[in-house]
Amino acid sequence: MTRGLRWRVFVLQVGLVGILGFVAGFAFWASNFATGQVTTQLTEQKITFPAANSPAITALPAADAAAMGAYAGQTMTTGPQAETYADHFIAVHLQEIGGGLTYAQFPPTGLTPQQTAQKAALFQGETLRGLLLNAYGWWQIGQYAQYAAIGLSIAAFAVLLAFAFELAVWRRSTAGTPAADRATVAARMTRVA
Repeated sequence: MTRGLRWRVFVLQVGLVGILGFVAGFAFWASNFATGQVTTQLTEQKITFPAANSPAITALPAADAAAMGAYAGQTMTTGPQAETYADHFIAVHLQEIGGGLTYAQFPPTGLTPQQTAQKAALFQGETLRGLLLNAYGWWQIGQYAQYAAIGLSIAAFAVLLAFAFELAVWRRSTAGTPAADRATVAARMTRVA
């Protein structure tokens, strides 16, 4: 390998380590930001999962009760908790309230007072469910950013190791050569390049 080509490889490797390191740092920041925002917002809502033996959980279908039981008594602070609450608690109650209908499926006019109350309850429940699922989505984006940051960090470290290896090989190839021979080798490399 010629001297010029070797220096180009060195510069490329150093630049790649810098770029990968910067992007990995940004991805770690993005991950912390997304999950931190979700945790802050959910904590402020003060939503607590019902106790495991409460009628709120025991009245649910078995699969939903099992999912809710995993977080029984806990305060909601994470995306997976928000998804569980939205899909295994609120969604079940929304099915009961509307008899399988959603807010949008109720007619806009001509409702009885009971249907009006059902429609209002569906609107509130679907809104809360949507907000919780949105929190879950952003939590997942934060998790994916963390995985990307870890991968980028590993890649940056691998390029750094390759740079160290190239540097060691270059040093070894020039270390045993006397100064006069090194000048001759350098002159030949320059002619070849």
